[in-house]
Amino acid sequence: MNFQLDENMLAIQHSARLFAEKEILPYAAEWDKKKIFPVDCLRQAASLGFASIYIREELHGSGLDRLAAAVIFEELAAACPSTAAYLSIHNMVSGMIESAGTPAQQSKWLPLLATMKIFSSYCLTEPGSGSDAASLKTRAEKRGNQYCLNGTKAFISGGGHSDFYIVMAKTDIRKGAITAFIVEKNTPGLSFGKPEQKLGWNSQPTAMVFLENCLIPAENMLGKEGEGFKLALKALDGGRINIAACSLGAARASLEHTTNYMKERQQFGKPIAAFQALQFRLADMATQLEAARLMVHKAACLMDNQHPETTKMAAMAKRFATDIGFAICDEALQLHGGYGYLQDFPIERYLRDTRVHRILEGTNEIMRLIIARQILGKFHD
Repeated sequence: MNFQLDENMLAIQHSARLFAEKEILPYAAEWDKKKIFPVDCLRQAASLGFASIYIREELHGSGLDRLAAAVIFEELAAACPSTAAYLSIHNMVSGMIESAGTPAQQSKWLPLLATMKIFSSYCLTEPGSGSDAASLKTRAEKRGNQYCLNGTKAFISGGGHSDFYIVMAKTDIRKGAITAFIVEKNTPGLSFGKPEQKLGWNSQPTAMVFLENCLIPAENMLGKEGEGFKLALKALDGGRINIAACSLGAARASLEHTTNYMKERQQFGKPIAAFQALQFRLADMATQLEAARLMVHKAACLMDNQHPETTKMAAMAKRFATDIGFAICDEALQLHGGYGYLQDFPIERYLRDTRVHRILEGTNEIMRLIIARQILGKFHD
């Protein structure tokens, strides 16, 4: 085992950190306040290879591994968790096209996704099926050389703004078979709800997606018919690692701000960093962050090596890092006192943005269920 990043990985980390500090951090508060989707910044990130991190180079990707992705997302999220998280979703979509797409689909879409000439969304969740994703109601009916899609998707990042949607729909109600489809924004019958008003993640739009007699060519089916749920779950393993890494970035930034604040803030004639009780709290935050990072990096390495315990470790890392990341942001706000509650300081933004990480990509309650089932095997019921 080697717990040190090699020279190549350190260079990737430095590049991501420099971009985050120069191109994201100075504007993140304004994006949050005004609900700006930073299209130009995202395309700048794409020019550095951050929109197709683990796509093979021959398919217009960066050809990096999942560990590199975790390092990159931590750095970007240290500036703006919301913007980093959208990039995570975009990368997840690209990964699905690479792993399940036909050569024609790959050559058509991957160059556009890599440059972010087009933006993408992942559509699994529905108003009545969140954690119980297999109970989704969206239907896809074969009609000659087309499929007709009907249904509603909820909480879709990029909804209404993205050009490209991967939609999960049932193609066989009796067997519950789910299939993945590519739906373009200009498809007749595709429409969107109003932008959701959210606690955080304000630099990326979220909206419902409606499909009403949406006809798409059969060639837009992604993978084989009936294998969509398997494809979605595989993509979610990587998405969980990515969102866990985003929590690391927000927590690290909050810890760094708190460390500096404690050295400067004077109470009772001395810096609050001199009080042992507060030192202990800072020490616990740093220890928890380090433990979470180790779990995330281990999960990424297991996925890179196609290890059979990838799903369990991805769930563990997601559960632990997102819970701990939010807890560190919350503690950082507490240690800032009243100032932490003000938008003049970035802590409250990190707190709001990381709260949803414990819900998306599978709630942390579902992560516990996945972990328990992996441990217990056939005896879990």
